[in-house]
Amino acid sequence: MANILDLRGLSCPIPLIRTKDALVGAEAVSVVVDEPPAKENIIKFAQSQNFRVECSEVNGEYTINISK
Repeated sequence: MANILDLRGLSCPIPLIRTKDALVGAEAVSVVVDEPPAKENIIKFAQSQNFRVECSEVNGEYTINISK
């Protein structure tokens, strides 16, 4: 089962830093954010590290599933 990070209400760069930390040694992480810049930064970082990324949006909240 993936680690789930609820990072709603946090501004960059905090969501990205916490996501990077959670990915160390992990196979998968799910991240929930509510700021578009945080979503974009997390997706760009994960893709740059060759992770698979899936993102969905519901009512202004983004769930980003990151896996190897």
